[in-house]
Amino acid sequence: MAQIRKMDCQLTIKSSADKFYDVFRTKPQLTPKMSNGLVADIKLLQGDWNSVGAVRLWSYDFEGKSHMVKEMLESVDDENKTMVYKLVEGELLNYYKSWRTILSIMPAGQGSLVKWTMEFEKQNENIPDPVKNADYLITLAGNIDAYLLNA
Repeated sequence: MAQIRKMDCQLTIKSSADKFYDVFRTKPQLTPKMSNGLVADIKLLQGDWNSVGAVRLWSYDFEGKSHMVKEMLESVDDENKTMVYKLVEGELLNYYKSWRTILSIMPAGQGSLVKWTMEFEKQNENIPDPVKNADYLITLAGNIDAYLLNA
């Protein structure tokens, strides 16, 4: 029987929730510039950048290797600054039957709390939990925060 698992990771950043959310909500195409080399490129394949149903192709560096992943923006909740992405193609699907990433940004003091939730179903029980993917997302959020603070 299929078992969807969840893994959360979070980071407190100095940027405002509005400013950080805006990067992912309305300016995802600028992510390569802000990522300090983690994201090489992002291309829009279907829809427009900001609409539910948009399909994007991300080229990124992970563990010293280039990878590509195709994701669909599945849902957006602007009031709660939450976005859900569904993986539709990419190497991760060799290891996971399904993969969904939820990004939530909440105001926290002078800055924000960035929370990533990964929902996944492993291809088999020998597949490790995606701890390295969580580390990547935390580093990405930190790099974007640093960029925003210096912009």
